[in-house]
Amino acid sequence: MTDPGLERWRLILGEPSAGALGGLSGDAAERDAALDWLYGRDEGLARRDIRRHGGRGPSQLTTVDWLDGITRLFPKETVERLQRDAVERYEVNDIVTDPAVLERVEPNPSLLRAVLRTKHLMNPEVLRLARRIVDAVVRDLVARLATEVRQSFSGARARRSTRFKQARDFDARRTIRANLGRYNPEDQRIYVETPYFLSRSRRHLAQWQVILLVDQSGSMVSSVIHSAVTAACLWGLPGVKTHLIAFDTAVVDLTSDVSDPVELLMKTQLGGGTDIARAVRYAAQLVEQPRRAIVAVVSDFFEGGSVNDLVRSVGALVDQGTIVLGLAALDEQADPAYDRDCAQKLADAGATMGAMTPGELAAFVAERVGR
Repeated sequence: MTDPGLERWRLILGEPSAGALGGLSGDAAERDAALDWLYGRDEGLARRDIRRHGGRGPSQLTTVDWLDGITRLFPKETVERLQRDAVERYEVNDIVTDPAVLERVEPNPSLLRAVLRTKHLMNPEVLRLARRIVDAVVRDLVARLATEVRQSFSGARARRSTRFKQARDFDARRTIRANLGRYNPEDQRIYVETPYFLSRSRRHLAQWQVILLVDQSGSMVSSVIHSAVTAACLWGLPGVKTHLIAFDTAVVDLTSDVSDPVELLMKTQLGGGTDIARAVRYAAQLVEQPRRAIVAVVSDFFEGGSVNDLVRSVGALVDQGTIVLGLAALDEQADPAYDRDCAQKLADAGATMGAMTPGELAAFVAERVGR
């Protein structure tokens, strides 16, 4: 088969399409075998009476062989998608629990999520290798998010002129308005006689508390990762005292590890029940100045305890002047699945409900702190 379009469809449809599209050879046959190793285990195929077999017969690939093969046969973006499907869709856990496999994989966010879900299964040697994935992905996230977070807290530009004229402080709007009388219609230009610039002054930042309460249930793994990174980025910023609390049915204060998100994530334990009300009551004990505190509850709001207790606890914080954020997601997609009924009750109690990216949360905090 030489037609790239037909070959692509043959790879997508598998062996059942060979009669219509022809067979495969060389690298294409190896790609077909690699795809069959992964997607051939889909239970939906049997229900639809589809029997997908790779071009070289029943696959004898090990996970190590498969990883080595896809790295050679597919572009990087496709490799990451295949690895993500392997660990998240088909739960091929030896990708993150087998030392021989861990030494070969390229760190990416899907593997980080898999490590956090399965690290309780790992012996110390495997955990040491898995930590490489955690470290690489987290440091990449910190590098990308830290700039966005810190920009939210940079000095505000005051609306007054300054004699120090720098290009970054040029006030284009005021300059155009002041020089409109010098507009020349023939060449359609404004001739500027007096340019205006803004002075920069750092906001006066009074001390605020930001208390992140993070649900450790398995469905919240992406938000757990981004909460740890966000807390690390907020840590040490002027005017902000950051706390990070993880919870399921128990409450664990991880604030002492906030500056090291890798260590923090290695201490989290995903799964278990959910008692959001208990976590909110713990946060209430940490609040020093109610009107200078933000409590952000990151959860899917499927409360395992009493919803009424949760609503009362949130209402008590709101009544004392504390800002309560209910975030059904805190990650780069901010596309949550959550208990809408519980979320509505918390909104009625005065909480601000929604989903945010880490940058949006930082901007929200910076706006309050800078007032």
